[in-house]
Amino acid sequence: MERYKNLGGNSGVAAYEIGEGSILVQFRDGSVYEYTDQSAGSSAIATMQRLAIEGQGLNCYISTTVRKSYFRKLA
Repeated sequence: MERYKNLGGNSGVAAYEIGEGSILVQFRDGSVYEYTDQSAGSSAIATMQRLAIEGQGLNCYISTTVRKSYFRKLA
């Protein structure tokens, strides 16, 4: 996984891993969630991938938009 830049300084996201049509998100509490095109929609995944790379806004987007639209919880 790649460390999340956290440019805003107060994100709950610690790391992420981008896949084709998916993103794994590790939160600071150690939990890991997989979001996919099928679970959250391709537009949401594209946005999450962009925010992850930019290093800002991913936690807010998850909490306000995709919420529980994850495919599975890994940890």
